[in-house]
Amino acid sequence: MKKYFKRLLIILGSLLVLVLIIGFFGWIYVKSIFFTFENNFIEKKDFKEITIDGYTFLDRNGNEKLDVYEDSSKPTNERVADVLFQMTVEEKIHLLKGSGLGSAMGMGKAGEGIPGAVGTIVPTPRLGLPTIYLSDGPAGLRIEPTRKDKDRTYYCTAFPIGTLLASTWNTNLVKEVGNAMGNEALEYGIDVILGPGANIHRHPFCGRNFEYFSEDPVLTGNIGAAIVNGIEANGVGASLKHFVANNQETNRNFNDVIISERALREIYLKGFEIVVKKSQPWTIMSSYNKVNGTYTSENKKLLTDILRNDWDFEGLVMTDWFGGNSAPATIKAGNDLLEPGTKRQWDALIEAQENGTLTMEEIDLSVSRILKLIIESKKMQNYQFGNNPDLKEHAKITRKSASEGMVLLKNENTLPIRNAKNIALLGVTSFDFIAGGTGSGDVNEAYSVSLEEGLKNTGFQINSTAKNIFENYKKNHLKQFEKPEGIKAMLTPYAPPQITYSSEQLKQFAKEADIAIITIGRNSGEGSDRVEEDDFLLNSIEKEMIENTCNYFHKANKKVIVVLNIGGVIETASWKAHPDAILLAWQGGQEGGNSVADILSGNVNPSGKLPMTFPIHLNDHASNKNFPLNAESTNILDMLFGKEVEAEEDKIKNIDYTNYEEGIYVGYRHFDKVKLDVSFPFGYGLSYTDFKYISPNITVENDTINVMVTIKNTKDLAGKEVVQVYVSKPNSNVDRPEQELKAFAKTKDLAPNESQSIIFQIPASELSYWDENKSGWILEKGVYSIQIGASSRDIKIAMEVEI
Repeated sequence: MKKYFKRLLIILGSLLVLVLIIGFFGWIYVKSIFFTFENNFIEKKDFKEITIDGYTFLDRNGNEKLDVYEDSSKPTNERVADVLFQMTVEEKIHLLKGSGLGSAMGMGKAGEGIPGAVGTIVPTPRLGLPTIYLSDGPAGLRIEPTRKDKDRTYYCTAFPIGTLLASTWNTNLVKEVGNAMGNEALEYGIDVILGPGANIHRHPFCGRNFEYFSEDPVLTGNIGAAIVNGIEANGVGASLKHFVANNQETNRNFNDVIISERALREIYLKGFEIVVKKSQPWTIMSSYNKVNGTYTSENKKLLTDILRNDWDFEGLVMTDWFGGNSAPATIKAGNDLLEPGTKRQWDALIEAQENGTLTMEEIDLSVSRILKLIIESKKMQNYQFGNNPDLKEHAKITRKSASEGMVLLKNENTLPIRNAKNIALLGVTSFDFIAGGTGSGDVNEAYSVSLEEGLKNTGFQINSTAKNIFENYKKNHLKQFEKPEGIKAMLTPYAPPQITYSSEQLKQFAKEADIAIITIGRNSGEGSDRVEEDDFLLNSIEKEMIENTCNYFHKANKKVIVVLNIGGVIETASWKAHPDAILLAWQGGQEGGNSVADILSGNVNPSGKLPMTFPIHLNDHASNKNFPLNAESTNILDMLFGKEVEAEEDKIKNIDYTNYEEGIYVGYRHFDKVKLDVSFPFGYGLSYTDFKYISPNITVENDTINVMVTIKNTKDLAGKEVVQVYVSKPNSNVDRPEQELKAFAKTKDLAPNESQSIIFQIPASELSYWDENKSGWILEKGVYSIQIGASSRDIKIAMEVEI
């Protein structure tokens, strides 16, 4: 018995040792993926520390003087050349990859990192080069609001989603939003905001459309440039993403976009090109996907030939997190920085340099671009950030921008609300308003104003019967009202169940309240795409709620308003006839409820216009044949450790590859070409006033088309109008869209009977198309139609010009 017991002990002991060994090596492997604690691997010995203006430097010669790279009076290129000359090969290679996700977030050595930051440019301690911190930020800076052993908070402002900002069509206002974002980054010690996103709304189901601006590249590019200019006015950088054709979340790490050169140039690259030329972002983030068989992060044609040689981009390119395949191939292509950085990538770069597959010239080129950012950063200027942004002032900016981007889709003598005090709120989202999307586009804000709160703040009364029904419903479904956090929120967007109202309850609402507001909510985010059932389409409960509420309130001669608190396009054609007014509120950030109330009350006159088309049917979109309609959530393990499908016969359409067969016919370009009716057209939006387009004029001078038009407010309420200029080429020799947006502008707030003249200058070169046979832009000679309108299907003036 003792013998067997002894054997059992030996076996158990061996198993314990085996578990410990596996655990130890597993931890080492995880560290190699997520952490790189070797930032200080170059010792400081033989170098003397000196302090100038509170900043510590290391002088190689022991002399208390600045090297050229430390002298802020010297040109950046001289400073870069000087520090590059002083760096060792090891230091250069080290700079090509971040310090690891954990290190950036403060999970490494005590006192290092910024909680919530997601990446870094590593420091070079020997030369006094600081750590540069990167953080998410498409709709506001995303860092952790609380910190261990700190008795204060670090909240950021949740600004409106990108789609709402595009709906303002107001570049000055969007720049103001960017400025506020940049200020918060500056105050919290973040050096680069990972945003904005400039991908095209190719299909309504892309899970991250809310982060992006439009189905049109001209609107996308100009709004994107405005926000970048605003951010970078603070001396912090923006990272324009995701370059390029990252139009689906399904299998995003391995999906291969099969696309024509013309569609790539005219639609998907054009918005990025405009941002680069009008704002020069400090960085651009390459996307996960492939384009025509090559990962974008390893695509020299995209990153070097087009981005730098054609567009003169001056900044650095970084990967998306854990993106790309081969670290050396990424650097060779012109993708300078690997984020968040892994030990495995570091080893691969060292090996490639040692065996000659990655040359010192290629390394130096990428390192010099990274050094340029470091030298021009506030960290290098010893800026003392105070962790105290003006959140109250920024809340005013988000409230103003949100209301200006909300789109009035329908109004039958209902808005603004004038003779109603008691409001019945229906639908869970009326009380549980959605501020923004999920994933890296989310923000940790201090508060979020619901529609209920916004209406109360404006002086309206909330019907107590409807309110109590919601509260009781929530108590009975507490688990379903728990909001997921972190990765869980990314994979399972918050979607509490909708309330079913009885006929008796609706009758009671109609008896007690003066007006009804139904809120329809939708959310989406990083990691998965949307679906048709119960998402694009209203579910049966929502349809019945709208129809039955309208029946009971209309019988009582009372109005019904529908508010759409959504991040992307939904179907509206089947139900829009029922309510008296429809307000597309989008997701307005933390002040969203106040912004909606500003519109409904008439404190703000709506001036938003649609940045995309609302179709009648989903399959009206040309891209619908080539999109993953049964989207599945991204598997995090697949994102980090998955492998692409290599055998052609095993590849699945719209998963492993997606054919962009529609070419240039995306959004309104398609609907116009095939003459399809739509529910609401691109550029559409109503106002509480009317505008008249008068005194048009057009001239051509120095290869520039000069267009002038005067806008007059013809009613008794002040308001703003968005003026849109479309161009078409009648009798073209090539297949071209019926019309394309080439310029836009928003008027000031015009008082009743006030007029404003708007002047557009459109370079003739912008009328060119991409000729795939000649591999270049071609400007057709002949007559063009210049069309000025209030939307793509509301053209007020058409003129001809000969080029």
